[in-house]
Amino acid sequence: MTKQWDAKDKTFIITGGASGLGAEYVKAFLGLGAKNVAILDIAEELGKAAAERLNKQYNDKVVFIKCDMSKEEDISNAFDTVLQKFKKIDVIINNAGIMSDAPNLWRTACEVNWQGLISLTLKGIKYMRKDEGGAGGTIINISSTAALTQFPFLPVYNGSKMAVLHFSQCIAMDPFYERTNVRVLTMCPGATDTPLLHNLEARAYQPNLGQEFVDMVKDMSLVYQSVEAATAALVHMAEYGAPGTVWLTIDNKPAKDITPVISRVFKDLENAIME
Repeated sequence: MTKQWDAKDKTFIITGGASGLGAEYVKAFLGLGAKNVAILDIAEELGKAAAERLNKQYNDKVVFIKCDMSKEEDISNAFDTVLQKFKKIDVIINNAGIMSDAPNLWRTACEVNWQGLISLTLKGIKYMRKDEGGAGGTIINISSTAALTQFPFLPVYNGSKMAVLHFSQCIAMDPFYERTNVRVLTMCPGATDTPLLHNLEARAYQPNLGQEFVDMVKDMSLVYQSVEAATAALVHMAEYGAPGTVWLTIDNKPAKDITPVISRVFKDLENAIME
């Protein structure tokens, strides 16, 4: 497998970069020579502290911008601020997400997981695309193994992550890359040892299903992969992933390109439609 890309001297936007996997992505790409990183997150205190800490280590390469990914005005302002500050954007990692179907959160979760991701992706494509004067770039959209599986407790979350997967594949279809020089990649992380998997009983779309959800996860004996393994998988995908590909990271195993599997499933569905 041939390395296609290098983080050195690239300018990044990473959403949800104040904590969890997003924060690990920030550190990983800075360690690989990123020129600048903009952390977009709603968690202002955490984000400012992370930027301050990293700037001491990486010579003022990081900026924190408070951004609610459920609000279009915030996304637009943040994008413009990054361009004003760093003069370019080479990579966008759409990592921000909410895993909760609770009655008071599901709509916001949809706006963050899905609509906010679309908004920033489209802004990135318009800015980067070579057929409109841009220099090309990379957009990484974070889906989930929830997009590849079915279970009854998080139908909104599962649906939003399937939407991310399908959106990313459809927008990247040939001849998109040839025209734009924008590489769209999709990562599907499995269960990872982050706060996203805490308090599962409060995340089901119906409160009375919470304990069933917890019991199901226990019965599955899931291996919660480390954040280090998940981060290494994303870096590997960024360095080696061909345009339009979909990758999987689970069980502390190396990143796996599952594009042929996804393509085969959709081909089977197309054949079923034509029968």
